[in-house]
Amino acid sequence: MFASFRHVASVLGVRSQASIALVRRFASLPSTSLRPQSAIYVSTSTNPYFNLTLEDWLFRHYPAHAPLLLLYRDSPCVVIGRNQNPWKEVNLRVAREKNVPWIRRRSGGGTVFHDLGNTNYSIHVPRTSFDRAKTANIVVRALRALGVEGYANERNDICVGGRKIGLLHVSGAAYKIVSGRAYHHGTMLISTRLDTLGDLLRVDKPTMNTRGVESVRSPVCNLVESNTRITHEAFVEAVITSFREEYDVADEPCVVEETPEYVGDEYFKSGMAELPRWDWAYGQTPEFEYVLKKRFGWGDVTCTIRSKHGIILSSTSTLSASSTNIQATLDELGRRLEGRRYGFVQDVEVLSELEYRSGEVVQSEVGELWRWLKAEMRA
Repeated sequence: MFASFRHVASVLGVRSQASIALVRRFASLPSTSLRPQSAIYVSTSTNPYFNLTLEDWLFRHYPAHAPLLLLYRDSPCVVIGRNQNPWKEVNLRVAREKNVPWIRRRSGGGTVFHDLGNTNYSIHVPRTSFDRAKTANIVVRALRALGVEGYANERNDICVGGRKIGLLHVSGAAYKIVSGRAYHHGTMLISTRLDTLGDLLRVDKPTMNTRGVESVRSPVCNLVESNTRITHEAFVEAVITSFREEYDVADEPCVVEETPEYVGDEYFKSGMAELPRWDWAYGQTPEFEYVLKKRFGWGDVTCTIRSKHGIILSSTSTLSASSTNIQATLDELGRRLEGRRYGFVQDVEVLSELEYRSGEVVQSEVGELWRWLKAEMRA
């Protein structure tokens, strides 16, 4: 089975406030009373906010000179790269319908789908010895120990039988380096719901041009198609063995549960709270431009929306018909959108009392245009 992966001043004011917030947030890390106890961690939590924070905590607090391995699974979610555009990468309508959250992780790279049929691994090493091919081969050897002839392609995706079975985050600079530390993390599709994966990652917006990183779409399949006996537990054991052999590590795995000890720690509380916040999830979106076209009974409209850090910089609409009154109305709507949060604009924010009555958008040119733009920005 396969699946293919208000005016300019006000706008600048919003952007400046966001920038200041970012500087404050990253100037210093939250404190922690916990210390890593092993070179091998296995999380039993399936909370993606917890696991992504655990990964970040280990990355920043484990000794920089020593290798570390983390393995975990998440409940269904979509995880996008640090420099990606969620409106370009995630089918937000399907995500809402299926009640599947999406999360912006702290590393780069492309978009992936997580569920309990997909095991995530994260290999941390000193920056001076960081080698993507070497860390990918740790996973390749684990697969071969399970009877699967896997290999790493030129992008260090893990493949079997000529088909990709795990989309590594490392593909397309999907790794993270901070000071003297680096990590390479990836996903292994063991028995994931490929139909759900396809629905959530299938986005058709060819006229949305973004300055961020776009995912490389590739055909994928599950590992159980090569060996029906492979399970999450078997894969975890095989990767641990391969990691130990590569780095001569004798530590016993530290099994982590989502206990008060962790979730009550200031670092974990702060990290888990940050990931779903608007200023991280949407406010980190790189600049993009979206050109939309639609035929109305009163003329054909082309609308161009520019956004950066989740804030609408400009919205300009041109009308094919020569109606000065309608064009002036469209121009005014565009001005009202400036400085608003893309995808989160409410009717009362852009429509006058005459255009919005008793909680309903009235039937008018501006009402029709706004209903269309609002739906497109939420898609």
